[in-house]
Amino acid sequence: MGQQSLIYSFVSRGTVILAEYTDFTGNFTSIASQCLQKLPTTNNKFTYNCDGHTFNYLVEEDAFTYCVVAAESAGKQIPMAFLERIKDDFNKKYSGGKADTAVANSLNKEFG
Repeated sequence: MGQQSLIYSFVSRGTVILAEYTDFTGNFTSIASQCLQKLPTTNNKFTYNCDGHTFNYLVEEDAFTYCVVAAESAGKQIPMAFLERIKDDFNKKYSGGKADTAVANSLNKEFG
C-alpha cells in the first residue's frame, strides 16, 4: 500500500464537519461532504465507490460520523480499520463535551 492510499478523512457531528485532514487536492472533499448529507443516521458502515476511490463511512448512534477516502486499491479492510482507530482516538480525546458543542472545522488543529 502506497503513501496515497488514504487520501482524506473527517469527523462530523451530524452534517457538521468538526475536523478534516488531507495532503491532496481534488473533488473528493466535496463528494465526501455530499455523501454525508445523504447518509442514514443509523449505526452502520458504508462504502461508496467513485472515480477510483472508496468513500468509507462509520456512522455511530451518538451522532458522530467518521469518513476516510481511499484509493480503491486499498480495499475495504484498511479504511474501516482506520475509521475504528480514528473513532477510538476521537472518543478518548473528546468524550464528555467539547465535540458536542464544537463548530465546523474547529477541531482541525487539535485533532487533525
